[in-house]
Amino acid sequence: MAANNGKRPVAYVTRVECFSACHRLHSKQLNDEDNHEIFGKCNNPNGHGHNYKLEVTVRGPVDAVTGMVMNVTDLKRIINSVVMDVMDHKHLDLDVPVFRDSNLVSTTENVAVVIFEAIQGQLPSQVALYEIKVHETDKNIVVYRGEHE
Repeated sequence: MAANNGKRPVAYVTRVECFSACHRLHSKQLNDEDNHEIFGKCNNPNGHGHNYKLEVTVRGPVDAVTGMVMNVTDLKRIINSVVMDVMDHKHLDLDVPVFRDSNLVSTTENVAVVIFEAIQGQLPSQVALYEIKVHETDKNIVVYRGEHE
């Protein structure tokens, strides 16, 4: 690589995975009537399912020796550990502790935040988690970059 004042180029690496899960949009903080009014058919007592597409993007300097931001095999292992093993072919509200044991509604927004927080703590120190993108359907996509207001 050409010298650039000793600075290394920064690249973004995205890993894509797909998982299937069901959920029920239902807030424990609302009554049944309000839940039905807000969430409509997605409040079906038996839940409904999605084939989610997940995009995990990390950011970091390109290593001068390996030529990688991080080994994609390691990123895949992390995603498998904190997403696939936990959420794939599960009922999010019944099987996933973060939703089951809290008032967190299993919206795709919250799924993205939960995944972000779980992956963030597993990455090597030189790598930053840039964004989580969850495709609930071809038309409904949520992006989370760790921002808070």
